[in-house]
Amino acid sequence: VNDSPVGQDSWPDALYDKLRSMDISLFTYVPDAGHSAMIGRALADPEVVTVPLATEEEGVSLLAGAHLGGTRGALLMQSSGVGNCINMLSLTNIGRFPLVSIVSMRGDYGEQNPWQFPMGQGAQPCLEAMGTICQRIETPDEVLPAAEAAVNMAYRSDQSVALLLSQRLIGAKPF
Repeated sequence: VNDSPVGQDSWPDALYDKLRSMDISLFTYVPDAGHSAMIGRALADPEVVTVPLATEEEGVSLLAGAHLGGTRGALLMQSSGVGNCINMLSLTNIGRFPLVSIVSMRGDYGEQNPWQFPMGQGAQPCLEAMGTICQRIETPDEVLPAAEAAVNMAYRSDQSVALLLSQRLIGAKPF
């Protein structure tokens, strides 16, 4: 996988463009500052469907149904939302449905909110315990190759794959 380098400020747009180039046309999300650029792009794109969720687990079943209808999608969520998905991830295991999750991480590098640490630190172990393959992204140069690998693994091999966008990449928040 060869992609040109991506700058610190341009990686969200590059990630969105990569996902679109790989036929991702459905974006499900719970509003999150870490995904605001991608959500904004999806909302402005007349060729995609966006579905705001009340809870992250809804995205898992929605994307399974979309796959059955021939549509590729991605679930955008914060690490705190991973806990809401644990039971529903059994659907991807038993049904062999592809799932691409893009998780903005909290509770790691530079975190200042103590409430974000428990699920921020627990997100990857929880996802892995449910059979989700996790790829942690720390730098802009890792974004495009990881996204391409995740979509290929999910949609060619019926796997659940999560891209974990670290706070080194997205920036630590003071709230």
